[in-house]
Amino acid sequence: MSEIEREAMEYDVVIVGAGPAGLSAAIRLKQLDADLEVVVLEKGSEVGAHILSGAVLDPSGLTRLMPDWKEKGAPLNVPVKKDNFYILGEAGQIRLPNFIMPPLMNNHGNYIVSMGNVTRWMAEQAEALGVEIFPGMAASEAVYAQDGSLKGVVAGEFGKNADGSPGPNYEPGMELHGKYVFLSEGVRGSLSKDVIARFDLAKHCDVPKFGIGMKEIWEVDPEKHNEGEVTHTLGWPMGFKAGGGSFVYHLDNNQVYVGYIVDLNYKNPYLSPYNEFQRFKHHPKIAGLLEGGKRVAYGARAVTKGGFQSIPEVAFPGGALLGCSAGLVNLPRVKGNHNAMHSGIEAAEAAFAAIKAGRSGDTLADYNAGLRTGPVGKDLKRVRNVAPLNARFGPLGGMALGGFDMWFQTVFQFSLFGTLKHGKTDAQTTGEAKDYKPIDYPKPDGVLSFDRLTNVSFSATNHEESQPAHLKLTDPSIPISVNLPKYAEPAQRYCPAGVYEVVEKDGKNEFVINFQNCVHCKTCDIKDPSQNITWTTPQGGDGPNYPNM
Repeated sequence: MSEIEREAMEYDVVIVGAGPAGLSAAIRLKQLDADLEVVVLEKGSEVGAHILSGAVLDPSGLTRLMPDWKEKGAPLNVPVKKDNFYILGEAGQIRLPNFIMPPLMNNHGNYIVSMGNVTRWMAEQAEALGVEIFPGMAASEAVYAQDGSLKGVVAGEFGKNADGSPGPNYEPGMELHGKYVFLSEGVRGSLSKDVIARFDLAKHCDVPKFGIGMKEIWEVDPEKHNEGEVTHTLGWPMGFKAGGGSFVYHLDNNQVYVGYIVDLNYKNPYLSPYNEFQRFKHHPKIAGLLEGGKRVAYGARAVTKGGFQSIPEVAFPGGALLGCSAGLVNLPRVKGNHNAMHSGIEAAEAAFAAIKAGRSGDTLADYNAGLRTGPVGKDLKRVRNVAPLNARFGPLGGMALGGFDMWFQTVFQFSLFGTLKHGKTDAQTTGEAKDYKPIDYPKPDGVLSFDRLTNVSFSATNHEESQPAHLKLTDPSIPISVNLPKYAEPAQRYCPAGVYEVVEKDGKNEFVINFQNCVHCKTCDIKDPSQNITWTTPQGGDGPNYPNM
């Protein structure tokens, strides 16, 4: 507990994060009881500013929440019209026919969307119901009751000096207390990480697994644009030794989402996910689409891919984990927003029943059970072996065996593989530099491919430079004494924003953290082989300002 004295505000439910999970929970709570006091805290400068997703949206969660979403003007304007899957070689491609794909991979009935705009619209619906939403309010600290349960959070702390001491314009923030606190911070949220460790919520589940997703928005030649077309690829440039693949989604207004996801269980410490993405755009098929167009936005975000067996206990004394804080992405479908919405609904219904019964601060066991047996559990259980199979047999073998497993479960309702284990964490899979050769990546041409810092400028990222760095080193000596000689300090390469550098100063190597560049992807917190970096929230409103991601 902090010694700083703060005012406190009391609510029925405090929700951290205005993503699809948190906003679904807020809306459902108000649908169930208009008199409930519900607040949503969002660290971005506005709702949607920190939302980055592909995204092809399965509308099942939204339809469950608001069956009349179309009449209410939800920004789901581009239905999927064409679905492609290609295996790329360096100069060509092979298209896999749709009929061999498991039925769950079909995108019929789904929509190409900006999840930033979807959450902005959801926030309007929530506020119309009486939900209080505070953007620019980072929840920086958990507040625990005397019995150990989660009681609330500290939000709105501003004005610290670089050394962490209060500056001349310091504002201590407030404590927001709730009968229940929902953490819907997205992937690897700092408070979620804290409560998972504090309550040992992961003791009965497999290790979490992640990828790093990078995305650009392009305006392309209208003659090359095909509204509603969805394309996924596997293969070049990463080949079939490490997991990675792309997405290319044609939305409206001649815009195309171009993205690349690299599984963070890669071994070669010299691999640069960002440079693999930039190289991908030079494939003839992709270059042909982008030539003559212009990139208008860039961003990056970690993606959960552990699946069903990696879901921790999602309810704990006083609170719940929602959405990607619990790891609810369906890896082969490349979708998690529908499950985030379902989780918000499930948590809201459990909290409403508890509050109605006069309870508070206890464990919402109904939510924990409902998540696993309801739509989310059913969606994730049938794809649970895809990530472990990819890790064991590579993307090509994993795709073949994973496809067989999904087809078998579709027909027979069980898996011949049972439930496979992931094994190591993504940090533990990092190999030593002595066993690998550096990768010579082509220099960006400034037309199709770009250097990291130039691209970061297209994320509108900004951090107040006088504040403490929000990227914390447990031991400041490790980057140079351990990670550099053993792993060639991979932070220089895995970060998609150029935050980390090793520079020579007075004849000695020095580890530099340019936290101003951070796009809040959380890759460093996940992939650092020494697990020496902890991502925490900067002051509210700082970070990227994504327009339509």
